[in-house]
Amino acid sequence: MRNYGIRTATCDDVGAARAVMLDTVYRDFGTGYVPRWHGDIIDPEGAYLRPERHTLLVAVDEEDGGVVATAALDSRGPAHPPNPAWIAERFPSGETAQLRRVYVRAEHRRRGLARRLVGELLDFAAAAGGYRSVYLHTDPAVPGAEDFWRSMGKAVLDERGEPGGARVVHFEVPMRVA
Repeated sequence: MRNYGIRTATCDDVGAARAVMLDTVYRDFGTGYVPRWHGDIIDPEGAYLRPERHTLLVAVDEEDGGVVATAALDSRGPAHPPNPAWIAERFPSGETAQLRRVYVRAEHRRRGLARRLVGELLDFAAAAGGYRSVYLHTDPAVPGAEDFWRSMGKAVLDERGEPGGARVVHFEVPMRVA
């Protein structure tokens, strides 16, 4: 059985973390890199390492030292557009901890890494202060994503049921108390 360590990413981890993220958007999402959606993947330092109240975590395979998973949190609420206006209003920037880039390489899935990473992000949000909600959206076409997020929080909008809706499910995850 493999052992994994979870830590806050450093500048030295950025390249390996970016590789996990890009592999995910190409292989799992099938979209490839789309600048308007994935700018943070190209500049994780600017998006997650430098700003206060933002973070990027990595899971490292202790056997070979490789980064096998990522998870990030920032204070940017969902934008309108492309998200519905009421979602952007419910989860405003500055008050919302948005979970992003919770990605695990396929060969390391089903080992509890995503759940551990999200737990660390929720602890970070509680300790950082100023957040009143935790939000994320997911593509339910990614195997296991929808079930995982339903186990962590509550779906507040499933756009698949909306006229002209996207392939997106929006979730609120309970805040932890510091």
